[in-house]
Amino acid sequence: MLVLLGCGVVANVALAKTKGNNGGFLMVNFGWGLAVFAGVTVSYASGAHLNPAVTLGLWASGAELTFGEIVVYILAQFVGAFIGAVIVWAAYKQHFDDEPIAANKLGVFSTGPAIRNTGWNLATEIIGTFVLVFVVVGFGRVGDGDLGVPSGLAALGALPVALLVVVIGTSLGGPTGYAINPARDLGPRIAHAILPIAGKGTSDWSYSWVPVVGPVIGGLLGGLLATPLLPII
Repeated sequence: MLVLLGCGVVANVALAKTKGNNGGFLMVNFGWGLAVFAGVTVSYASGAHLNPAVTLGLWASGAELTFGEIVVYILAQFVGAFIGAVIVWAAYKQHFDDEPIAANKLGVFSTGPAIRNTGWNLATEIIGTFVLVFVVVGFGRVGDGDLGVPSGLAALGALPVALLVVVIGTSLGGPTGYAINPARDLGPRIAHAILPIAGKGTSDWSYSWVPVVGPVIGGLLGGLLATPLLPII
């Protein structure tokens, strides 16, 4: 659901002859935020594990996750991202066919830097994902559990995380397109490489490791630093 709606809004903005063509980066930001809202809502059974960086960050913050749970969650996240991207392609098949620019087609599936510089692009992804995980941990640590009320902003459900993703996109998303999720980027990039998309060009594999490694580092740092810096109250 996350990737279906998230990559879907990018397709609506980037591809030729869509109703949302040239809707702008702000439309993409809000679309991804609401995609997170929908994804978190329907993934309640797992505790809303949609992002390997968040899963690893929560583990690093002390969450009770077994090795087996982490492996299953991450595999499911990549498979789900791949399937979501394929469905987006099916929904926008005619627009992919009519889109003359290969970069726009790839941009529906995966992120890419505005200015290509591996070190700085990696730093941007680390920072953005650090913010994501650090604040997500914070959602669960501030509240009034002593009164018998569900503690923390997490009690509001998916809304806080959705708004967090919107603000990360509007503030830190400009340099790289803010993957902040290894599965969100790599799963659809594999779909782009496999699908029979006319004139699609390359899948930019030379950059593909950045939106995987950066979020993993940022997620782990966010989880580790949340432990001493965000006391439970």
